[in-house]
Amino acid sequence: MKNLKIKKTTWNLKLFFKGDNDPEMEKQRGIIKKESYKFINKWKDRDDYLEDPKILKEALDEYENWQRFYSVDGNEGLYFSLRIEQDQNNPKLKARVNKIQDFANKIWNDIRFFTFRLAKISKENQEKLLKSEDLKIYKHFLEKIFANSEYLLTEPEEKILSLKSTTAYVNWKKMTFKFLLKEEREVFTEKGKKEVKNFLEILSLTSSKKKKVRDSAIEAFDDILEEFSDLAEVEMNSVLKDKQINDDLRGFSRPDLFRHIIDDVDSSTVDILVETARSNFDISRKFYKLKAKLLKVDKLKYQERNIEYGNVDKNYSYEEAVGIVYQTLENIDKKFAEIFQGYVEKGQIDVFPKKGKKYGALCYGKLISQPSFLLVNFVGKIRDIITISHEVGHGIHNELRKGKQSNALNFNTAHFSAEIASTFMEDFVFEKILKEADDAEFRLSVMMMKLESDVSEIFRQISFYLFEKELHSEFRSKGYLSKEEIGKIFKKNMKEYMGNSVEFPSGSENGWVYVKNFRSFFYNYQYASGFLISKYFQETIKEDPSFIEKFKYFLSVGGSDCPKNIFSELGISIENEIFWKKGIKEVEDLLKETEKLAKKLGKI
Repeated sequence: MKNLKIKKTTWNLKLFFKGDNDPEMEKQRGIIKKESYKFINKWKDRDDYLEDPKILKEALDEYENWQRFYSVDGNEGLYFSLRIEQDQNNPKLKARVNKIQDFANKIWNDIRFFTFRLAKISKENQEKLLKSEDLKIYKHFLEKIFANSEYLLTEPEEKILSLKSTTAYVNWKKMTFKFLLKEEREVFTEKGKKEVKNFLEILSLTSSKKKKVRDSAIEAFDDILEEFSDLAEVEMNSVLKDKQINDDLRGFSRPDLFRHIIDDVDSSTVDILVETARSNFDISRKFYKLKAKLLKVDKLKYQERNIEYGNVDKNYSYEEAVGIVYQTLENIDKKFAEIFQGYVEKGQIDVFPKKGKKYGALCYGKLISQPSFLLVNFVGKIRDIITISHEVGHGIHNELRKGKQSNALNFNTAHFSAEIASTFMEDFVFEKILKEADDAEFRLSVMMMKLESDVSEIFRQISFYLFEKELHSEFRSKGYLSKEEIGKIFKKNMKEYMGNSVEFPSGSENGWVYVKNFRSFFYNYQYASGFLISKYFQETIKEDPSFIEKFKYFLSVGGSDCPKNIFSELGISIENEIFWKKGIKEVEDLLKETEKLAKKLGKI
């Protein structure tokens, strides 16, 4: 196994600046302002680019160059986005982020005339421009703008909506979770002693195998959610109303349509995915039935649904984890391993948890000219190795798009496809760990862990999407929803996918309070779509290793076309429920294999 040179386990932000107060920041800010207003002042009073393909090509080339190297906040924006993730409670960093945001918003509001006026081009001229050879590399960028044109308001109205969004929406959606993060309670820990723990630590303890610890954490967790449920009720109704107003102004025919437009996918495709997953909820119900049997209980409580079965507490060093991920990637494709090696050796992964650091994991990749950075909270468990592989998948996706795309306007891939590379990489790492598990009971534990992840990625995320659909529908019908009404809708949708082997005691109705994605609207189906498409790629590559080149091609094309056309080029029809069922069947087969092993071992 190759040993990578791990010199740094925190981000090497000196790739940008010497520190938080580097005078180079002010200099770069001046350059961004200069380059932004150079473009703005050249094109704001002109309309010839709206008709002449050659002039539009000139404007788009300049706009692309601006997006490639500067955008609204440049390296300073990325630097402080990363710094605040390392130290979320630092008031000085918060102030810097706010200042940068104000700077960025001013530029964005001044430069958005360009895409707005492109959207208002007549249908006749749109067709002419899309057929122009001069504009070929920008074709889909223009197609997306034109597709959104019918939902745009006037330029001044759009500016007003943008200016009021922070106070009318963004601050609201941040508020509840911000308060939750500050909450602390005294609970029993794994050591058997009572200690004061914060909200996220308490959430983690709700999955403890020790009943005393778990019950203590669940009681504290439910108490926090109940305390803030009145606040969350007002907050949720406020963001729901703001969205309804915006949707009505724009003429959206359904609450989730804006998400589909952003994701560059037809609503009909999402509907097929959602209904296919919903029609297979019996798989997730069977999983929870199996889990209840293995844990020797009649029913699982909703709040303890994530208890791990068996023993997967084997500890790995970070060096071992890196080796496992590297070897897995090298076996798939040497380019993947090479990209990961760069992240490890150049200090682009922030590895270990520390006070104030963001919980969870992420991959940052903003501009095509900037490097990507990964954040994990590694404590040496199998899940941490999987998390590294997941975020590395995002990073590999970013790097391959840079290699193919010379066009910064097509750099960002559709959200519909954003989780494909990540789940692809993590599944292969899971398989490696499973293949090397020579103990049958350990193997059963890992298989249950994998099923837990798969059920969450598909069925839980789809149930979240269905909850949101019903939530928005009920809100628009009634005008206001009490926390009890929201809780009732939440429990109904969770019960549908979890089945009769899970009970919902008092407190579970507040499970919606802390889910941030419900405030971002209809985001969750993307996890299911990415997961199921990645399953297709995995199985195809196992059957035909040469297909890896087509997979790499897919990862490289970014937003140069819509997902439907990109997948069609690869022989995939995402509008066919048979396609989605193939990925779901992989999960069903794993469930059957796990049940068979559990019976063989006498566990059920």
